Amino acid sequence: MKRRKTKRIQKSGAPKWMVTYSDMVTLILVFFILLFSMSQIDTIKFDAISESFRNRMILDFFPSAVPMNNPSENSTHNETGKNSNDFDSPSDFPSRDELDQDEIEKDDSLNMLIEDVEHFLDEHELNNVISANRTERGVVLVLQESILFDPGKADILDSGKPFLIKIGELLETVPNHVKVEGHTDSTPMDSYRYPSNWELSGARASSVIRFLVAEYDFNMDRFSLAGFGETQPIEPNDSSENMRKNRRVEIVILDDQL
Repeated sequence: MKRRKTKRIQKSGAPKWMVTYSDMVTLILVFFILLFSMSQIDTIKFDAISESFRNRMILDFFPSAVPMNNPSENSTHNETGKNSNDFDSPSDFPSRDELDQDEIEKDDSLNMLIEDVEHFLDEHELNNVISANRTERGVVLVLQESILFDPGKADILDSGKPFLIKIGELLETVPNHVKVEGHTDSTPMDSYRYPSNWELSGARASSVIRFLVAEYDFNMDRFSLAGFGETQPIEPNDSSENMRKNRRVEIVILDDQL
Protein backbone atom coordinates (compact mmCIF):
# COMPACT_ATOMS: atom_id res chain seq x y z
CA MET A 1 0.00 0.00 0.00
CA LYS A 2 1.50 3.24 -1.07
CA ARG A 3 1.81 6.11 1.34
CA ARG A 4 0.21 9.30 0.38
CA LYS A 5 2.57 12.17 -0.11
CA THR A 6 1.44 15.10 1.94
CA LYS A 7 2.00 18.46 0.49
CA ARG A 8 3.32 21.14 2.77
CA ILE A 9 1.06 24.10 2.84
CA GLN A 10 3.07 27.28 2.75
CA LYS A 11 1.49 30.09 4.69
CA SER A 12 1.47 33.47 3.10
CA GLY A 13 2.58 36.66 4.85
CA ALA A 14 5.55 37.73 6.99
CA PRO A 15 7.14 35.49 9.61
CA LYS A 16 5.84 35.78 13.17
CA TRP A 17 9.07 37.35 14.45
CA MET A 18 8.59 40.25 12.08
CA VAL A 19 5.47 41.32 13.97
CA THR A 20 7.35 41.64 17.27
CA TYR A 21 10.25 43.34 15.56
CA SER A 22 8.02 45.87 13.81
CA ASP A 23 6.24 46.64 17.11
CA MET A 24 9.59 47.30 18.78
CA VAL A 25 10.73 49.57 15.94
CA THR A 26 7.44 51.45 16.08
CA LEU A 27 7.74 51.99 19.83
CA ILE A 28 11.30 53.25 19.46
CA LEU A 29 10.18 55.63 16.71
CA VAL A 30 7.36 56.97 18.92
CA PHE A 31 9.80 57.36 21.80
CA PHE A 32 12.18 59.50 19.74
CA ILE A 33 9.29 61.54 18.36
CA LEU A 34 8.21 62.31 21.93
CA LEU A 35 11.74 63.28 22.88
CA PHE A 36 11.95 65.56 19.88
CA SER A 37 8.60 67.19 20.60
CA MET A 38 9.55 67.76 24.24
CA SER A 39 12.86 69.29 23.27
CA GLN A 40 11.30 72.08 21.22
CA ILE A 41 12.52 75.43 22.59
CA ASP A 42 10.58 78.65 22.66
CA THR A 43 13.01 80.90 20.82
CA ILE A 44 11.86 84.04 22.65
CA LYS A 45 12.38 82.49 26.06
CA PHE A 46 15.65 80.93 24.99
CA ASP A 47 16.90 84.33 23.77
CA ALA A 48 15.84 85.84 27.10
CA ILE A 49 17.89 83.28 29.03
CA SER A 50 20.89 83.79 26.75
CA GLU A 51 20.66 87.54 27.10
CA SER A 52 20.42 87.24 30.89
CA PHE A 53 24.00 85.99 31.01
CA ARG A 54 25.08 89.24 29.41
CA ASN A 55 22.60 91.48 31.20
CA ARG A 56 20.73 90.05 34.15
CA MET A 57 18.18 92.87 33.98
CA ILE A 58 16.58 91.15 30.96
CA LEU A 59 14.77 88.73 33.25
CA ASP A 60 12.79 91.62 34.69
CA PHE A 61 10.90 91.85 31.41
CA PHE A 62 10.52 88.22 30.37
CA PRO A 63 8.63 85.44 32.14
CA SER A 64 10.45 82.37 33.36
CA ALA A 65 11.64 80.08 30.58
CA VAL A 66 10.93 77.05 32.77
CA PRO A 67 7.23 76.08 32.89
CA MET A 68 5.68 75.65 36.32
CA ASN A 69 5.07 72.05 37.36
CA ASN A 70 2.18 73.00 39.64
CA PRO A 71 0.46 76.14 38.32
CA SER A 72 -2.11 76.06 41.12
CA GLU A 73 0.62 76.64 43.72
CA ASN A 74 1.57 79.88 42.04
CA SER A 75 -1.92 81.02 41.12
CA THR A 76 -1.55 84.11 43.26
CA HIS A 77 1.17 85.34 40.93
CA ASN A 78 -1.04 84.88 37.90
CA GLU A 79 -3.95 86.63 39.56
CA THR A 80 -1.87 89.71 40.25
CA GLY A 81 -0.47 89.71 36.74
CA LYS A 82 3.11 89.29 37.95
CA ASN A 83 5.48 86.44 37.42
CA SER A 84 7.60 85.19 40.30
CA ASN A 85 10.72 86.75 38.80
CA ASP A 86 9.12 90.13 38.02
CA PHE A 87 10.22 93.02 40.23
CA ASP A 88 8.58 96.31 41.02
CA SER A 89 11.38 98.25 39.43
CA PRO A 90 14.39 97.20 37.33
CA SER A 91 16.41 99.75 39.28
CA ASP A 92 16.20 97.50 42.34
CA PHE A 93 19.37 95.85 41.03
CA PRO A 94 22.46 98.03 40.69
CA SER A 95 24.07 98.02 37.30
CA ARG A 96 27.64 96.93 36.75
CA ASP A 97 28.73 100.52 36.29
CA GLU A 98 27.20 101.45 39.63
CA LEU A 99 28.96 98.55 41.33
CA ASP A 100 32.27 99.56 39.77
CA GLN A 101 31.72 103.14 40.87
CA ASP A 102 31.09 102.01 44.44
CA GLU A 103 34.34 100.04 44.43
CA ILE A 104 36.22 103.06 43.09
CA GLU A 105 34.78 105.31 45.78
CA LYS A 106 35.63 102.75 48.44
CA ASP A 107 39.23 102.51 47.22
CA ASP A 108 39.51 106.29 47.10
CA SER A 109 38.26 106.66 50.67
CA LEU A 110 40.68 104.00 51.93
CA ASN A 111 43.55 105.58 50.01
CA MET A 112 42.80 108.98 51.51
CA LEU A 113 42.53 107.47 54.99
CA ILE A 114 45.86 105.63 54.80
CA GLU A 115 47.54 108.74 53.40
CA ASP A 116 46.20 110.83 56.28
CA VAL A 117 47.36 108.26 58.82
CA GLU A 118 50.83 107.93 57.31
CA HIS A 119 51.17 111.71 57.16
CA PHE A 120 50.15 111.92 60.82
CA LEU A 121 52.69 109.27 61.85
CA ASP A 122 55.44 111.02 59.86
CA GLU A 123 54.59 114.40 61.33
CA HIS A 124 54.74 113.10 64.90
CA GLU A 125 57.67 110.75 64.29
CA LEU A 126 55.73 107.65 65.29
CA ASN A 127 56.71 105.36 62.41
CA ASN A 128 59.31 103.62 64.51
CA VAL A 129 56.76 102.55 67.14
CA ILE A 130 53.44 102.40 65.28
CA SER A 131 52.92 100.77 61.89
CA ALA A 132 49.94 101.44 59.61
CA ASN A 133 48.60 98.94 57.10
CA ARG A 134 45.66 99.08 54.74
CA THR A 135 43.35 96.07 54.69
CA GLU A 136 39.89 95.33 53.35
CA ARG A 137 38.47 96.41 56.71
CA GLY A 138 40.20 99.79 56.77
CA VAL A 139 43.48 101.05 58.24
CA VAL A 140 45.17 99.00 60.96
CA LEU A 141 47.50 100.65 63.49
CA VAL A 142 49.76 98.11 65.19
CA LEU A 143 51.31 98.84 68.62
CA GLN A 144 53.68 96.35 70.17
CA GLU A 145 52.99 95.15 73.70
CA SER A 146 56.24 96.57 75.07
CA ILE A 147 55.03 100.10 74.27
CA LEU A 148 51.86 99.83 76.32
CA PHE A 149 52.04 96.99 78.85
CA ASP A 150 54.25 95.00 81.15
CA PRO A 151 54.35 91.24 80.44
CA GLY A 152 51.23 89.50 81.67
CA LYS A 153 49.46 92.76 82.60
CA ALA A 154 46.79 95.00 81.08
CA ASP A 155 47.51 98.30 82.84
CA ILE A 156 48.75 100.94 80.41
CA LEU A 157 52.29 102.12 81.13
CA ASP A 158 52.91 105.80 81.69
CA SER A 159 55.49 105.65 78.90
CA GLY A 160 52.81 104.36 76.49
CA LYS A 161 50.17 106.98 77.21
CA PRO A 162 51.73 109.67 74.96
CA PHE A 163 51.43 107.31 71.99
CA LEU A 164 47.75 106.70 72.73
CA ILE A 165 47.23 110.44 73.10
CA LYS A 166 48.61 110.92 69.58
CA ILE A 167 46.32 108.20 68.28
CA GLY A 168 43.42 109.96 70.00
CA GLU A 169 44.34 113.15 68.15
CA LEU A 170 44.24 111.19 64.91
CA LEU A 171 40.84 109.68 65.72
CA GLU A 172 39.48 113.16 66.35
CA THR A 173 40.13 114.01 62.70
CA VAL A 174 38.18 111.05 61.26
CA PRO A 175 34.58 110.00 61.97
CA ASN A 176 35.11 106.28 61.36
CA HIS A 177 34.23 103.56 63.83
CA VAL A 178 37.16 101.94 65.61
CA LYS A 179 37.79 98.35 66.68
CA VAL A 180 40.59 97.56 69.14
CA GLU A 181 41.97 94.02 69.05
CA GLY A 182 44.32 92.40 71.56
CA HIS A 183 46.81 89.66 70.60
CA THR A 184 49.29 87.58 72.57
CA ASP A 185 51.96 84.99 71.85
CA SER A 186 51.57 81.27 72.58
CA THR A 187 53.02 81.44 76.09
CA PRO A 188 50.33 80.01 78.41
CA MET A 189 48.71 82.50 80.76
CA ASP A 190 47.44 81.23 84.10
CA SER A 191 46.76 83.75 86.82
CA TYR A 192 43.86 84.57 89.10
CA ARG A 193 43.03 87.71 87.13
CA TYR A 194 43.75 86.34 83.65
CA PRO A 195 43.17 82.57 83.51
CA SER A 196 44.17 82.46 79.83
CA ASN A 197 45.42 84.60 76.96
CA TRP A 198 41.81 85.26 75.97
CA GLU A 199 41.20 87.29 79.11
CA LEU A 200 44.57 89.05 78.90
CA SER A 201 44.16 90.12 75.26
CA GLY A 202 40.60 91.27 75.84
CA ALA A 203 41.58 93.23 78.95
CA ARG A 204 44.34 95.03 77.04
CA ALA A 205 41.96 96.04 74.25
CA SER A 206 39.49 97.26 76.87
CA SER A 207 42.20 99.32 78.62
CA VAL A 208 43.06 101.10 75.37
CA ILE A 209 39.42 101.99 74.68
CA ARG A 210 38.79 103.20 78.22
CA PHE A 211 41.88 105.41 78.03
CA LEU A 212 40.87 106.97 74.71
CA VAL A 213 37.28 107.57 75.80
CA ALA A 214 38.41 109.12 79.08
CA GLU A 215 40.97 111.41 77.44
CA TYR A 216 38.91 112.60 74.47
CA ASP A 217 35.32 112.04 75.53
CA PHE A 218 34.64 109.92 72.46
CA ASN A 219 31.21 108.38 72.01
CA MET A 220 31.48 104.83 73.37
CA ASP A 221 29.20 103.56 70.59
CA ARG A 222 32.01 104.31 68.17
CA PHE A 223 34.26 101.61 69.65
CA SER A 224 34.27 97.82 69.76
CA LEU A 225 36.87 95.34 70.97
CA ALA A 226 38.03 91.76 70.54
CA GLY A 227 40.54 89.57 72.36
CA PHE A 228 42.09 86.96 70.08
CA GLY A 229 44.68 85.56 72.45
CA GLU A 230 47.32 83.62 70.54
CA THR A 231 44.96 82.53 67.73
CA GLN A 232 46.06 85.10 65.11
CA PRO A 233 49.87 85.30 65.11
CA ILE A 234 51.62 87.31 62.42
CA GLU A 235 54.79 85.24 62.85
CA PRO A 236 55.40 81.65 64.01
CA ASN A 237 55.92 81.49 67.77
CA ASP A 238 59.31 79.83 67.34
CA SER A 239 61.64 82.58 68.54
CA SER A 240 61.65 85.37 71.09
CA GLU A 241 61.69 87.98 68.31
CA ASN A 242 58.65 86.51 66.58
CA MET A 243 56.80 86.16 69.87
CA ARG A 244 57.50 89.81 70.59
CA LYS A 245 55.87 90.75 67.28
CA ASN A 246 52.82 88.64 68.06
CA ARG A 247 52.24 90.44 71.37
CA ARG A 248 50.45 93.49 70.05
CA VAL A 249 47.37 95.69 70.07
CA GLU A 250 45.75 96.55 66.76
CA ILE A 251 43.61 99.67 66.41
CA VAL A 252 41.47 99.23 63.30
CA ILE A 253 40.01 102.42 61.80
CA LEU A 254 37.12 100.74 60.03
CA ASP A 255 35.91 101.54 56.55
CA ASP A 256 32.37 102.72 57.30
CA GLN A 257 31.26 101.88 53.76
CA LEU A 258 31.40 98.16 54.55
